[in-house]
Amino acid sequence: MPGGDQELGSYYVGVDVGTGSVRAALVDQRGILLAFADQPINQWEPQFNHHEQSSEDIWVACCIVTNKVVQGIDLNQIRGLGFDATCSLVVLDKQFHPLPVNHEGDSHRNIIMWLDHRAVNQVHRINETKHSVLQYVGGVMSVEMQAPKLLWLKENLRETCWDKAGHFFDLPDFLSWKATGVTARSLCSLVCKWTYSAEKGWDDSFWKMVGLEDLVADNYSKIGNQVLPPGTCLGNGLTPEAAKDLGLPAGIAVAASLIDAHAGGLGVIGADVRGHGLACEGQPVTSRLAIICGTSSCHMGISKNPIFVPGVWGPYFSAMVPGFWLNEGGQSVTGKLIDHMVQGHAAFPELQAKATARCQSIYAYLNSHLDLIKKTQPVGFLTVDLHVWPDFHGNRSPLADLTLKGMVTGLKLSQDLDDLAILYLATVQAIAFGTRLIIEAMESAGHSISTLFLCGGLGKNPLFVQMHADITGGNGKNEQSWESCVS
Repeated sequence: MPGGDQELGSYYVGVDVGTGSVRAALVDQRGILLAFADQPINQWEPQFNHHEQSSEDIWVACCIVTNKVVQGIDLNQIRGLGFDATCSLVVLDKQFHPLPVNHEGDSHRNIIMWLDHRAVNQVHRINETKHSVLQYVGGVMSVEMQAPKLLWLKENLRETCWDKAGHFFDLPDFLSWKATGVTARSLCSLVCKWTYSAEKGWDDSFWKMVGLEDLVADNYSKIGNQVLPPGTCLGNGLTPEAAKDLGLPAGIAVAASLIDAHAGGLGVIGADVRGHGLACEGQPVTSRLAIICGTSSCHMGISKNPIFVPGVWGPYFSAMVPGFWLNEGGQSVTGKLIDHMVQGHAAFPELQAKATARCQSIYAYLNSHLDLIKKTQPVGFLTVDLHVWPDFHGNRSPLADLTLKGMVTGLKLSQDLDDLAILYLATVQAIAFGTRLIIEAMESAGHSISTLFLCGGLGKNPLFVQMHADITGGNGKNEQSWESCVS
């Protein structure tokens, strides 16, 4: 950022749209957090594996949180605004009005969420083409990417959605358009979820081969023909209309967006670790693996040269860190899985009551309960007879098999609070073991990883962090330095 006294009173606003809520932060020019606000957002699941949201709901939530974080400050000192969001698909007509992505015809629900798995048939057909672009998504395209969802819309909602559509946005790009009126797309979104190449652009032959030749028309105007690196200032900045909604000054800089996991990855891959006595100090950024763990877990590693890892997305050039290639492993709905296992247990009402009585979250209570029942053994030994296979929503990496299902083995007839705590522990351990498999796949292909950095909601859970340190540290590395650098 520019130096000088004029910058000492500068503020910046960041908006993060996750799966279940929108968060906003106000920071100063040093990156110090000054204010924070969050707001839940609606989700709909009209049928199994169909997950939808509303772009209008999300924009309203963005406006609520930005208005909150700037209360009491001089708005003239705000210099810029940035968005990140989940890689969900937003559909608008030619006049930028919402279109329905559902059989009910409800245009309010105009977003197919990232975790939506309705396009299973479509992604199988796309993968059967063996097109060369697939080598840049780990060899197999995920049902969570945008091409299969677009094909599903064309084949299932032709009249009510596809034929009327004027714009298909990744959610981060929708937000930057809403703020600026600029339809340019972020390189981050298009490279990681839409098969765009930072070096070659769109591949006409892919879209024609999979049956989406319509999108090639008008120079890809519906999905993006102006592509900018993340952080690039968009147009003339914040429009007067958006400024009024957000409670911010018109004309301030608005940056080209990032996918939420990639924003987290950029933050921790580039973290300054000097002066903290960490073993990873002085090591290259290419030795770091960022694990962004919220509703899902994303494993972000960068390299100077492209590395092709079967079952791991990428390599993507300059999609997260400029000038570096990105590989992205992942575990779908890890946070959601933990909630599912805990909330579906017979002892969950008892857990809720006891956690509330202690003014604790249910996970803080479970962590303390595990310490209570482990006695003299390390906590990990509580699951010696109970094991979880965590692919309840398919396997994103490294198996890249959306048909896989979850499993629990070692169940007993008892269903008390001890059993719930141990099932919770086994689920966390299974997720950590999945991370180990992803690391092994990345290292076998050429990555050299020495440090894990965790961020996101699950990164605040000490048990989740410790299990990742314990389980991933056992792959032949210096376990002490591995664990001490988990952050």
